[in-house]
Amino acid sequence: MDTADAIVIGAGHNGLVAANVLADAGWSVLVLEATPRPGGAVRSGFVTSPGYLSDLFSSFYPLGIASPVLRELDLGIEWRHAPDVFAHLLPDGRAATVNRDLETTMASMEQFAPGDGERWKSAYEQWLSISAPLLGALLRPFPPVTAGLGLLARLRVAGALRMGRRLMLPARQLGSELFRGEGATLALAGCALHTDLSPDDAGSGVYGWLLAMLGQEVGWPVPSGGAQRITDALVARLEARGGEIVYDAPVERVLIARNRAMGVRADRDYRAKRAVLADVPAPALFLDLVGAEKMPPRLVDDLSHFRWDGATLKVDWALRGKIPWTNPAVNGAGTVHLNADLNGLTRYAAELATGEIPRNPFLLLGQMSTADPRHSPPGTESAWAYTHLPRLDKWQADEMAAHVDKVEAAIEKAAPGFRELVIGRNVFSPADLERENPSLNGGAIGGGTAAAYQQLFLRPIPGLGRADTPVDRLYLASSSAHPGGGVHGAPGANAARAALAREAPVTGDLYRAAIAAAQRAVYR
Repeated sequence: MDTADAIVIGAGHNGLVAANVLADAGWSVLVLEATPRPGGAVRSGFVTSPGYLSDLFSSFYPLGIASPVLRELDLGIEWRHAPDVFAHLLPDGRAATVNRDLETTMASMEQFAPGDGERWKSAYEQWLSISAPLLGALLRPFPPVTAGLGLLARLRVAGALRMGRRLMLPARQLGSELFRGEGATLALAGCALHTDLSPDDAGSGVYGWLLAMLGQEVGWPVPSGGAQRITDALVARLEARGGEIVYDAPVERVLIARNRAMGVRADRDYRAKRAVLADVPAPALFLDLVGAEKMPPRLVDDLSHFRWDGATLKVDWALRGKIPWTNPAVNGAGTVHLNADLNGLTRYAAELATGEIPRNPFLLLGQMSTADPRHSPPGTESAWAYTHLPRLDKWQADEMAAHVDKVEAAIEKAAPGFRELVIGRNVFSPADLERENPSLNGGAIGGGTAAAYQQLFLRPIPGLGRADTPVDRLYLASSSAHPGGGVHGAPGANAARAALAREAPVTGDLYRAAIAAAQRAVYR
């Protein structure tokens, strides 16, 4: 198929979601993937030892199970949960644990300060009252008119003003306002550091609050059989609707005539009759595939200020037994945050901000077999950990080896005997991550910083916060677009909906005129 209604660049999960939404609307869809495999950062493989399955990039999926986008696609995913959602293990050995059972979580938080159990319950009840419209507002195209009105109806004016303030709070400040003890605050702050933000950065609190409360509500589940199940389901669904994927087909150029996307050039030219959707980072689309000379000068200037999120080091292990945590409260956690208290998180983030390699890296660790026994033989564990690093042009092998040693030493300190259990190891440096998935530029896993100045209508640059671009019929469908990183499919679905809106038989002309006028106002 050299001609299709829509050409989708990239078979990451956002590209596959976009392709599925368009196929559901009756469009013919062709996806061109640069690598030999689909999925982008949603893939699994046997990289440590035979019989030990690793989720190579993303792993636990609170946004995946909660996403209205993925739910509407009805992928048939069987979700598995660890006994505990996550635990934050402090350097002094105490642990703050979130469990889907509210009373269990309350008891854990109560250990840190009298009354924090009830305070957690109160925060959770506030979350439940708005979670559905809030997620709808976050994961739909900007501005989220329908979902936003629903959220406003729940909050009313006074509540909306206070919610606006909460969305801007640093995680440290939000925690201090909601709780009295360090445990509950760390539960929020550790979640915030799934992004590239510090617990003291404006807006970091909302990320911690969102992930922690989703953990309480729906857990942080994994697909039975690994992350690859999500990708396989998206591919099978697309192919059942006539869509096609071509692998080892890196796109070199978006073909444009009279400022309209007409197709792409890969191993040959492919014609798009209605739309080109790009599941690639914003700089790659606008500067490499389109070309700065075809973009408005103001957009090119704005892109010079685009900020990537930090680099990432990820290590997977095959373990002959379960991790021997000194504190047994951590045994059942699917995800463990460790090697930092609240001030330690701030020091770690400060070192990253100043370009230093952290002396005591904060770790996010996954116990995959604890969540889904299919990841390894009975009684064993398939585990991983990742930590952030500063963005550097090049990493030396000895620097990577030294940092892996720091990572394992931190786990060994909290779980003496860990190193003796290791029978296989796989290390993905920032360069390895980019080699495996070219969209993970320099080991950045979020498609751009999660900082407030690059969110909503400022993502990826100041503009509309929508998938539409200054080139007609060309749409940004990657995590560089609103609402950003995470496996929820929203950027892909938003791009597909924008393409459908442009082609709508009755309202399409009005949509095109409105977008063109807005683009002129922003970029001319």
